[in-house]
Amino acid sequence: MKRTVFQVGSRIRIISYNPFRGLKGTIRTVHEMPDIDVSFCFYLVALEGSYVKEAVWFQYEEIESVSAQEFEHLQSIASNSSEKEA
Repeated sequence: MKRTVFQVGSRIRIISYNPFRGLKGTIRTVHEMPDIDVSFCFYLVALEGSYVKEAVWFQYEEIESVSAQEFEHLQSIASNSSEKEA
């Protein structure tokens, strides 16, 4: 079964049961395992709102894509807050 491989820069959410569950972030690095029949990837993710400042590695099954609509909403919030600061 071939899985979708997220690209560097993709917005994701952590869905696994760990201390980072529910946090959103941006993929910084993708590491694929080419010798396996199934697309098995590790993603280095820069998390938002985490006490951990360094990017964290997650397996492909621990993340999901943030919808385009939600991404646009988050961008508009960021734009509005930066306009208010200026």
